[in-house]
Amino acid sequence: MNNSIVRLILLAGLTALSGCASMSEEECLVSDWRAVGFEDGSRGYTADHFGEHRKACAKHGVAPDFAAYRAGHREGLRDYCQPSRGFNLGAAGGHYNGMCESDLEPQFLDAYHSGEQLYSLRSNVNATNYDINSRKKEIARLEGLIRDKQAALISPETSTEDRVMILADLKDISEDIGQLEAEIVELSEDRVIYEQQLASYEAVLADAGYY
Repeated sequence: MNNSIVRLILLAGLTALSGCASMSEEECLVSDWRAVGFEDGSRGYTADHFGEHRKACAKHGVAPDFAAYRAGHREGLRDYCQPSRGFNLGAAGGHYNGMCESDLEPQFLDAYHSGEQLYSLRSNVNATNYDINSRKKEIARLEGLIRDKQAALISPETSTEDRVMILADLKDISEDIGQLEAEIVELSEDRVIYEQQLASYEAVLADAGYY
């Protein structure tokens, strides 16, 4: 990375501290718009992001330099559109908005799709864990309900008619628990498969140098 780009990064970092929507009049006046463009490009923002700066500065009667911004933005995109960034974007479940130039896009997209696949496999495991845990919580709730109904069943204050209804409820609850337990078994089997798929793919990524 040459010295001019390093200077752009440092300048843009200082500008970004205040946030786009809260730029003061002084910040709008003194901002290095090439540096701001570089910062936005290096974060993967499209040039449309300039509109937010324009709106913020319009409140102070300041018109940002779009030509300088666009020049910096193009340089920033070249910093952003690297395979490692593409992989991280896909692995985080991010969306690619097609802003990379044609000479950088193929490798960026290859890495992005690799990250997407990792995200999908991780999501399978996480979703299955969530489903298992939710069913376990429901079983715990139903078991508490069973204890309450069993206490009512043996209470001397419970009428014969109510005992009949409680026994029917206990039967239904027990069947519900049985169904949930069966679902947990099935989900656990699915989780084993998903975990194996994830581990295999992580090994592929490690061989490819992503880890």
